[in-house]
Amino acid sequence: MGIYIDKGNGLFRQARNSEYVDKSGLIAVVNQTLFTVKKFTCVTRSRRFGKSMAAHMLAAYYDRSCDSRELFSDLQIATDPSFEEHLNKYPVIYLDITDFTGSVSDDSIVQLIESELLADISKAYPGIAVEQGDTLMKYLLRVVDQTKVPFIFIIDEWDAICRENRPGSKVMEDYVNWLRRMFKSVNGSLAFAGVYMTGILPIKKFRTQSALNNFLEYSMLEPRKMASFFGFTKDEVRALAAKHDMDFDELEKWYDGYQIGPQPSMFNPNSVMQAVDIGRCRSFWASTGSFDAIASYIKMNFDGLKEDIVEMLAGGRAKVNTTKFNNDLSDIRNRDDVLTVLIHLGYLAFDWQKRECYVPNYEVSEELANAVEETGWTSIAGALQQSERLLDATLRGDADLVARLVEAAHAENASLIKYSDENSMACVLAIAYYYAHGDYIFHREFQTGKGFADLVMMPRKNVSTPAIIVELKYGHSADEAIDQIKERRYWEKVSDYTGDILLVGINYDKETKTHQCKITPVQVGSEAARLLKGRY
Repeated sequence: MGIYIDKGNGLFRQARNSEYVDKSGLIAVVNQTLFTVKKFTCVTRSRRFGKSMAAHMLAAYYDRSCDSRELFSDLQIATDPSFEEHLNKYPVIYLDITDFTGSVSDDSIVQLIESELLADISKAYPGIAVEQGDTLMKYLLRVVDQTKVPFIFIIDEWDAICRENRPGSKVMEDYVNWLRRMFKSVNGSLAFAGVYMTGILPIKKFRTQSALNNFLEYSMLEPRKMASFFGFTKDEVRALAAKHDMDFDELEKWYDGYQIGPQPSMFNPNSVMQAVDIGRCRSFWASTGSFDAIASYIKMNFDGLKEDIVEMLAGGRAKVNTTKFNNDLSDIRNRDDVLTVLIHLGYLAFDWQKRECYVPNYEVSEELANAVEETGWTSIAGALQQSERLLDATLRGDADLVARLVEAAHAENASLIKYSDENSMACVLAIAYYYAHGDYIFHREFQTGKGFADLVMMPRKNVSTPAIIVELKYGHSADEAIDQIKERRYWEKVSDYTGDILLVGINYDKETKTHQCKITPVQVGSEAARLLKGRY
């Protein structure tokens, strides 16, 4: 067994010995590309989304130095027609670029990669000597010429050097040239049956695009046929929840929400597996990343960025143009670049049909809120910190305290949001009620039979608190807001989901710059509710 070649199947065996969700269908997709012009594959996705696991699986499947049949015999790939054709048939080179970043000076990284690969691979072919002046590619071509068996080359974290070095630096120039020599020339097509690279960022547009434009890219923005392998599906998580006696709805709240290509609902796989392991849901983001990473981007505060972050924390969405980003973390030029980076890093989800981004789930929402506190946006941070108090006051029916807390949130964020209509008020309210996201699903402009309720907070399953309907008025009265809820029967639509409902009317008086609130409980099925139905 070598360091980089013929590593065997030990890493994937560890995965099979642990809790494992079958993603072996990915192998069939890669098999279709072998020995074709599509043999060069680059799959980029966020950390915590199983990049290395997939690379270990592919290495175990293709590696000639081991027998992996029993590892795959009960998996999906075993029923695919290509299974026998490629199982353990190739010399596999496995390279993790992060093994080199930080371990040596930047200027010598590429030279070290080349020399170590050449030395290790040559040991696997003792009968084929390294000749004077041989480069890695020259030696690989000689091996293929004599053995008639091309290589599978798997590179994990291909973009690690790109993420840590600026364009134009010597290490970047060296790395781009090395990639070009390995994969862009005719020699690369002769030496490799297939190449599979993983990373966080798609192929850079700055220089590596020309070096690697023969690669077929699969990304968080454009996953192509690999969408179902980027995360866990609902069915997969339901099976895990049933097996481990966990609440699926809690797992969904915490880790679902990513839309990846045609897959409308994908879970963060790393977080799901950790939750299953400890038997409860919580945020695992800090163990694999830090909110400092996103704080540094949103601190840039390009025009409109802060408003977008607030809107998304409030449960809304932001339009984003993902096509202009250079895939270079050192070249962030505008709000679209920041939002696109956050999509690639997994902090935002992307709706490719509407070209919108949004906060996918409760875990990420918590991380984003932590990042906001680090930015110095004290007004927003203050509203988030008071949100638990606001929810408690609402549930207790303390209308005066609710009015004061909403007024404070308005005053603190007046410079951020044009507080001139119900829509802007709804955004502020959604931020003010941020804490409620733990127990409630938020609906802005909730469609009912006779109009749209401004803000509806629907309790999640297994939550005993009442639903909350908030109607906002601008220059009217809180009583009018409550009357509108009753007249248009907003509460009837909500009663399809829950029994107990709180009607909350809030009015903003522009002249006095004050808020008034009225809270009316309704118990659907009660005599009061029936009287309301009869009256309106």
